[in-house]
Amino acid sequence: MLDIKFSHQRIVMQATMWLLGILVLNIVLPLCLGKESTSADEMAQSNWVDFWFVRLCLNILGYATIFVPGALLIKYFRDKRYNETAGPSLMSQMIKNCVFGKETEKGLLEQGGQSKSSSSGDDNTNQVQTCLTLMFCVAGLQGAYLTWGVIQERIMTFEYGKTDTEKGEFFKNSQFLVFINRILALAIGSIVLVVKAQPPHNAPLFKYSFSSFSNIMSSWFQYEALKFVSFPTQVLAKASKVIPVMLMGKVVSRKTYDYHEYITALMISAGISMFLLSSGDVTRHKGSVTTVSGVILLAGYILFDSFTSNWQGELFRRYKMSPIQMMTGVNLFSCILTAVSLLEQGGFFDSIAFMGRYPAFVFHAVILSLCSAFGQLFIFFTLSRFGPVTFTIIMTIRQGIAILLSCIIYGHPVTIIGFFGIMVVFFALFLKIYAGHRKRQLQLATQQSNNGVSKV
Repeated sequence: MLDIKFSHQRIVMQATMWLLGILVLNIVLPLCLGKESTSADEMAQSNWVDFWFVRLCLNILGYATIFVPGALLIKYFRDKRYNETAGPSLMSQMIKNCVFGKETEKGLLEQGGQSKSSSSGDDNTNQVQTCLTLMFCVAGLQGAYLTWGVIQERIMTFEYGKTDTEKGEFFKNSQFLVFINRILALAIGSIVLVVKAQPPHNAPLFKYSFSSFSNIMSSWFQYEALKFVSFPTQVLAKASKVIPVMLMGKVVSRKTYDYHEYITALMISAGISMFLLSSGDVTRHKGSVTTVSGVILLAGYILFDSFTSNWQGELFRRYKMSPIQMMTGVNLFSCILTAVSLLEQGGFFDSIAFMGRYPAFVFHAVILSLCSAFGQLFIFFTLSRFGPVTFTIIMTIRQGIAILLSCIIYGHPVTIIGFFGIMVVFFALFLKIYAGHRKRQLQLATQQSNNGVSKV
């Protein structure tokens, strides 16, 4: 009994020491390194924090304040099998839900079956209603994410308060944008959880933290990339995500791909190369539209975004939670991680002060957050009603319109070769969607045919 008590005290002491040590580092390092430059003149005399890699390391150090002590405590509770001895107290139940969830409980499949049967009347929905619903989804997705793209570019690439006589300031803290996006999405997700009945929740809460971290990082890389590449370049980079996914599948999982997948991947690569090589655009860092930093940041976005979708897919498969439960869980950890990091490094107060100086930024930030939160709801609704193929087509069209809007509103130059490259990319994407849909139809027809033969 004495040994168990000593072990308990030792692990708590280790977690506390790690927490205090990382906390001190997070407070001291930003004070020593200084603050990121906010004007074009200051950028000519860069300090350490002006390098995106330094800011990335500081952010990760901030997240370690939660992850390192949390990992020690989770390992301790799992090794101890705390779920088998947990008492009825509120704290014990919170620890059990966070570390263990309800992995041994069943019934989710039955719950899901009931929810499907309750909505069986959807099969009788007439074509007019279906068409109106599809139009609603298209309008919601296009409106939310096109507005989000325009506002995102405005925030990250233009100076606030700049006049003929006054110097302006760039908004510098990408992590703060991630925070305000996630906290509003958390609020909306929580409201939906209260208003609408959900299936029983079985997943250990800590497992949301992995996709939360990757989601934060992908968003951070996305915002930071706009300091080095133009928005049209960023959109095309998102469209090229299929290429690294195929390469990773080939190397790691020994997957094989159809000829049309190789052809579309080559077409996407060729189209993006044509656009980038013919682009003469500039960004916050003048003349750096295709610098190594921009390429690395875009690669980081693609890498973390790919992990997010794969990890969430695995959680959906294993625990059968609803999309709203997933949205709320991921955003909960995102808010905790970014809030702790911002408070430790002083970024939260700097950003609040920036909001006080420039009311226009407050308006832009609120619109950005609303678009992000409601866009997530439209994603889940569209996927549930019309499936992934329709959703992919809508979002692919959105990418093309986003490039067009960005070029019109912010004056990005596009040459004839660059425009042709954009057309090649989107033709390849639609070809991939069509070929994938045809392949699924043939597989389904073959399966139905085989089932018919077996019955006979």
